Amino acid sequence: MWKNRHGIHRTLWLAFIAFALMSAAVAGCSGKAEEAGNATVTEVGEKISQAVHLDELKRGDRDKLQKLYHISADEVEDFILYLAPTNVKADEVLVVKVKDANQVEEIIESILNRVDAQAKKFKDYLPDEYAFIEHHVVKTNGNFILFAVSPEADQIETAFVEALK
Repeated sequence: MWKNRHGIHRTLWLAFIAFALMSAAVAGCSGKAEEAGNATVTEVGEKISQAVHLDELKRGDRDKLQKLYHISADEVEDFILYLAPTNVKADEVLVVKVKDANQVEEIIESILNRVDAQAKKFKDYLPDEYAFIEHHVVKTNGNFILFAVSPEADQIETAFVEALK
């Protein structure tokens, strides 16, 4: 009888520890996602603009998002797109906030298709710009996705991460 009762206490104790650890893990993860979810694309864009000069780039609209990435603006909650003003530059910065985290992989696939298309276009034509494409940044945080092709891609990535802390 004592062994059985002792075994029950031990099992309950282990279950309690497992529950406490799981609760802490879920709370930690959900807090981070919640913080990222409260940010706006505009705030993230402003943080990036403070870190690097986007003045030379032109602002993209819904039509450009659809044409270049095959992403409908209706598929995302919000976005900011900056593009090189001419076709001899590869610079692009895209920040997307998806409506649902399940869309992240699909949007990243569309972005990577754009990377492939640009790489083919620039590889033999402008090798310096091709190098920027090859060293592109795709980063996610919660429902946010960053895509950057730029000589300042590392600074853009840092600003993106900082904006979503």
